[in-house]
Amino acid sequence: MLDSVDYPGLAGRTGHFSYGAPRAVTIGADGARVAFLRSAGPEDPAAALWTLTVATGDETLIAEGPVETYAVDRDARTAAFARDGRLFRADLAEGGVTEVPVDGVAEDPRPDPTGRHIGYVTVTGGSASLRVAGRGGDRLLAGEPGNAWREHGGLISWGVPDPAAVQFGRRRGWWWAPDGSQILATRTAGATSLHLLDLDEGWVDVHWDRETYPYVVNVRWADGGGPLMTVLRRMQQHGLVLAIDPRTGETQVHAELADARWVEPVAGTPRHLPDGRVLVGGELAHDGFDARCLFADGSLLTPPGLYVRRVVGTLPRSDAPTGAPDLVVEGTDGDPSAQSVFRVRTALGGGGAEARKISMTPGWHRAEANGDVLVLDDTVWRGEERVATLRNFAAPLPYHPSPILERVTDRRLPAAVLYPAGFVGGGKIPVLVTLGDGTGHQQVVTDPAAWQERQWWADAGFAVVSVDSRGTPGVAPSFEKVVHRRLGDVALADQVDALHSLVGKHPDLDMTAVSVRGTGLGGWLAAMAVLRRPDVFHRAVAREPVTDWYHLPAPFAERYLGDRSDAADVYAHHSLAEAAAQSDRSRPLLLIGTALPGLTSVPAASLDEELAFLRGHDGGPG
Repeated sequence: MLDSVDYPGLAGRTGHFSYGAPRAVTIGADGARVAFLRSAGPEDPAAALWTLTVATGDETLIAEGPVETYAVDRDARTAAFARDGRLFRADLAEGGVTEVPVDGVAEDPRPDPTGRHIGYVTVTGGSASLRVAGRGGDRLLAGEPGNAWREHGGLISWGVPDPAAVQFGRRRGWWWAPDGSQILATRTAGATSLHLLDLDEGWVDVHWDRETYPYVVNVRWADGGGPLMTVLRRMQQHGLVLAIDPRTGETQVHAELADARWVEPVAGTPRHLPDGRVLVGGELAHDGFDARCLFADGSLLTPPGLYVRRVVGTLPRSDAPTGAPDLVVEGTDGDPSAQSVFRVRTALGGGGAEARKISMTPGWHRAEANGDVLVLDDTVWRGEERVATLRNFAAPLPYHPSPILERVTDRRLPAAVLYPAGFVGGGKIPVLVTLGDGTGHQQVVTDPAAWQERQWWADAGFAVVSVDSRGTPGVAPSFEKVVHRRLGDVALADQVDALHSLVGKHPDLDMTAVSVRGTGLGGWLAAMAVLRRPDVFHRAVAREPVTDWYHLPAPFAERYLGDRSDAADVYAHHSLAEAAAQSDRSRPLLLIGTALPGLTSVPAASLDEELAFLRGHDGGPG
């Protein structure tokens, strides 16, 4: 993390630039209130819970910070949050916060959609249990503290995401029924199972082929239908969207997902549409199409040119039949560096798929929607009326970077060059290739906050180059998945080809002085760059790099490299130790936060020390 003391005006890479900005926005289904978190600014980063009354545009402080996360009932009248293990209920309509007595340390509290009960997770001795607090007191709903599953003796937990689920972005382990009478909860005992728990203590198991489809990728239970979930095979090349009968636990297949590399579900799906159809994210990869799309019971809803990133929610459409709202979708339509917000028609009819952009300026836009209210970035809309703008107390960004964004090579790789402030061409300038957090994380984005650290590096005397190589989302499914089983070779070739292409347009780039840096998977690729391509990359810093893909969680590693038990050669080819053994190590490489025999490493390093190394002080920090 960058140190704001050592670098005045420059905050960290982990969200400090947003201190004071509204976040975690939630809209009640009745459209009366918008709840959100916001701190007082960089000097006081502890976020407080606020509401905005849509009818008046007035903001109200509900709970002083720190409030790290919260959840609300259907109409955002009641909120629940935990602080230091204590459970609190907040009245968002009238104001006021009360502590709810609980038995144990409360985590992940959520009021039921009617606001009568609050469910929460508590962990005892490493085993999680699910409890419910209400008018009748606090009671255990499901839990087996101290019990272990047979195969390897691990503890049994209820209501928490298993490690595999986290790799797919599922960070919840339990869900309320729309009427508040049941909870759908995960039970983790080696494998993951699902169970429907009645508040009157009855329960049924959810039935599906758990041996064939062990990964529960996402679950959704909202108004308009029973619970839906997506499950995947271990190798992630086939999945099912299942509807669950909340009375019996039996499941019905609504859609199949398949890809020769891996299936990539769309965030915000599956979900029921008001007319009963099930919305599913998928891909078009035939007849010249290469698109990430939305389907409703098999009918294509989004134009092939729209790369769908997330389904936000729905908004009523005045000229559509009752029950046929528009979807609100975050996505990309041609320029992967920008994220826009669209309204997508769900009504069946002539004219084909229809998506209308509602974020009208270039940039990286985000939205939330519920009822008839839309929050687009910080602006609150009801229909065509702009209601209010959520106040933003974030400090101004310290830099005003102007990266030059381009598409390079015959693969049209998104790339950018960022020069020092006030740079005047005509001479040679050293190059610093930034790889960020590596595969799966875009760097070339039209978001000024994303360029603050890179501007610091540019002003230190580099032309900073960022390239989103194949394997990065935002362009097309084939662009993202072509790296299957050959990530290192493809990503490294793209970085080299992009550099050579950029030199033709930026003759000031000094190709005799090319440094590279990254973190995590980006650190792994930075180290690979100087070990495998010392003819192009002359120095590298790798922060906490992945040294061996066998050490990564199986769902993540196998998505890119295949079956760990049947691809030893692929995993060896992606090992830093193997690359180091085969290299002449002619280029300086600094590992930070990890160590490998024969390579320079330190447990930690400041940016000043990293900069000194990249400038030629080979001894490294400390």
